[in-house]
Amino acid sequence: MRIIFMGTPDFAVGTLTALIEAGHEIVLAVTQPDKPRGRKQTLVAPPVKEAAVSHGILVFQPKRVREPEALEELRKYEPELIVVAAFGQLLPKELLDMPAYGCINVHASLLPKYRGAAPIQRAILNGDAVTGVTIMRMDVGLDTGDMIAKQEVAIAPEDTGGTLFDKLAKAGADLLVRTIPSIADGTAVYTPQDESEATKVGQISKKDGRIDFTRSARSIECQVRGLNPWPSAYTYLGNKTLKIWSAQVREGTGAEIGTVVFLEKDCFGVQTGDGVLVCLEVQLEGKKRMDAGAFLRGNALEAGVLLG
Repeated sequence: MRIIFMGTPDFAVGTLTALIEAGHEIVLAVTQPDKPRGRKQTLVAPPVKEAAVSHGILVFQPKRVREPEALEELRKYEPELIVVAAFGQLLPKELLDMPAYGCINVHASLLPKYRGAAPIQRAILNGDAVTGVTIMRMDVGLDTGDMIAKQEVAIAPEDTGGTLFDKLAKAGADLLVRTIPSIADGTAVYTPQDESEATKVGQISKKDGRIDFTRSARSIECQVRGLNPWPSAYTYLGNKTLKIWSAQVREGTGAEIGTVVFLEKDCFGVQTGDGVLVCLEVQLEGKKRMDAGAFLRGNALEAGVLLG
């Protein structure tokens, strides 16, 4: 099948690769423009662009895909199907109607739950045991189109935003390849989403990482995992930021919320609104990420210190 692929981050690379390996003809890869990074503001290509170039696939990087010039360029490639995976722009109706088989999206949640920009992190932040991927036919709304196929993925107790990202990227790529034949032969079933069950999630920002110790230790532990590797969960030790990269939960002590209640060889505990957050891996501002034992040996943290 002649496919235009639209995607930007690492999550989409596995899907592009799976389509290539399945023998589909990727006539064009559409991705976001290169972005300046670092102090020198060096332009960095999106992961999908790098992957496409490595496979000899033409790349198109419109600032806004809905502009007439961009639509005219896409029309030249006469796609039978457009596949979207974390592209980062809403598609106009003119583009949705362009391919004979429409536009389909690989979405990293079990729709209609977690429509929007950060479904992977939200599943962990909310303490879900299961998430998954959905292949859907796109319409003009945000993740509102008919569902074609779903695949559940269990969230392990140790999963972070990063590890779950990898699991869902693979699951989505595999499910897409299995689903396309049914779209091509007309046997695919298109199921409308139940709007009464829909939930929307916005972008994750750095401010989402600040820890509120009045919450339960369990919810904070989910925050630590869900925001790893970005933007990370953090608090303050004195006037310095202290990132918490890994933690566990224990029963509470009744101490003041936010207080360091114990120090052990390889960890320290902080009282929360319900339970104690046991910090296992941390990073003090200006220092490297390290296990809590190494942190305690190099810093004079004492029981009774108030964080935050």
